[in-house]
Amino acid sequence: MSLTINATKREDQGKGASRRLRHAEKIPAIIYGAGKAPTNITLSIHEITHLLEKEESFNSVLDLMVGKKKEAVIIKDLQRHPAKNLVTHVDFLRINLKQALVTNVPLHFIGSDKNENVRLGAILNQFVTSVEVSCLPDDLPTSIDVDITNLALGGHISLTGLVMPEGVTLTALTHGDIEAHDQSVVAVQEAKIMAEVEDDAPVAPETEVTGQDAADAEEESDSK
Repeated sequence: MSLTINATKREDQGKGASRRLRHAEKIPAIIYGAGKAPTNITLSIHEITHLLEKEESFNSVLDLMVGKKKEAVIIKDLQRHPAKNLVTHVDFLRINLKQALVTNVPLHFIGSDKNENVRLGAILNQFVTSVEVSCLPDDLPTSIDVDITNLALGGHISLTGLVMPEGVTLTALTHGDIEAHDQSVVAVQEAKIMAEVEDDAPVAPETEVTGQDAADAEEESDSK
């Protein structure tokens, strides 16, 4: 599925220009990379907000239309308003469709509702939620599934155990010693049970001190 977003070239820069754009329900953005000069552009706040509602937009090659010119890009960075959580700026990275790109892809853990150990109270620990991959733009997955349906109690899945799409490689496993860079991604572990003190457990009786006992103790203390 192709995701398209429209933009116009922007000449004005600075805080004042950006403020005027936002009042007009537009936001500033920039395109850079692929050995070309950066290009300042303007986006519709409504269009970019609608696009970002789709999870795949963060890990897909987008068709960015600047006027009548189309460029292949990925979203490299987003800036948001600290209080309103509105997008205030977008960085797009140009992509050469014939060259491999390196980017992060989220992991989707599936099958937890079918894993008998998890259903009986075992803990599913997710140590890694995204991985860095290298692939051609056309092979870029929006996510990678990690099936834990049959993962046994005490078992784990490491990077080398992930089922990667064709043409996609994990950059962590391309640095020579694979074992040295392998790591656990997810594990099913036994839940820790906290010991509870029973309400009816016997309690040692408190010793009652009478007036005579106190007097005897004081007299004994004075005699020493």
